[in-house]
Amino acid sequence: MPWSTTDVPDLADRVAVVTGANSGLGLETTRELARRGAHVLMAVRDGARAEAASADVEASVPEASLELVPLDLADLGSVTDAARRLTTDHPRIDLLVANAGVMATPERRTQDGFELQVGINHLGHFALVAQLMPSLARAVAARVVTVTSTGRHLGRVLDPRDPWREGRYDPWRAYGDSKLANLLFAVELDVRLRAAGARVASLAAHPGLSATELQASSVHASGGGRTQRLAQRLAHGTGSAPELAVLPQLRAATDPDADGGQLYAPRFVNVGPPVRRPLLARSRSRRAGRRSWRVSELQTGLRFDVAETVALAS
Repeated sequence: MPWSTTDVPDLADRVAVVTGANSGLGLETTRELARRGAHVLMAVRDGARAEAASADVEASVPEASLELVPLDLADLGSVTDAARRLTTDHPRIDLLVANAGVMATPERRTQDGFELQVGINHLGHFALVAQLMPSLARAVAARVVTVTSTGRHLGRVLDPRDPWREGRYDPWRAYGDSKLANLLFAVELDVRLRAAGARVASLAAHPGLSATELQASSVHASGGGRTQRLAQRLAHGTGSAPELAVLPQLRAATDPDADGGQLYAPRFVNVGPPVRRPLLARSRSRRAGRRSWRVSELQTGLRFDVAETVALAS
């Protein structure tokens, strides 16, 4: 039988962080984790929308245990503030779902000067995971799930000399860069966690085509460009509803048989039940993973030494 939300195990006493928890796949991830007993920390930028999302979850899961945490992934200061609050209030974190993202936006910069999509989708999450690692390392069997996309096939490994494609910006290629960086980070993180003997696994997931606000927001932000409108039509015409599209990341986050370094995705590339998918050679490349990691450290100003962080947390 295909894996479904009924296969999510009991998560009582587990602490989970979900970024972008106020809508789409983040909202559905929050709902299902809460339904199974996890205390879910909804890390979101917009306070009003966060309150509405929390009320929506509580309406369908009256017993939900939820907590709102302000987080703007486009501002490393906000990321640090959120991480400090999370690690102070929750010395042990069992699950982090790096779900938040933007898609195919016009050329813009984050508060720290990063290209917006790479900044939000990848670098903000890189900084968050780095600073939450002490709490993750204290859990018995923590997981970090990073959400990627088939758009990664359009991307290139971040170039330390030109990470933002200066003068050659294309919204879809920049999106591809961010989503390839997501996958390379998930794989490289797992390699480093294993080498450190950590009780933390890093996995990746992609939802395929999903009829969520991500497509609509990309059309609005871009002024409704032709490729954005096409993406929205495909998502709403052939894509999965959010409650189905969320299954790959839920499976990566909760399936007891899932292992670090794996990718979960729809069986038929962009639609279908959630299954483990093979990683292509580029995604497994240590050279690419190490290069992306170095660029991420350089841009964020964070030295993310996994072995050292894990040792200090134990």
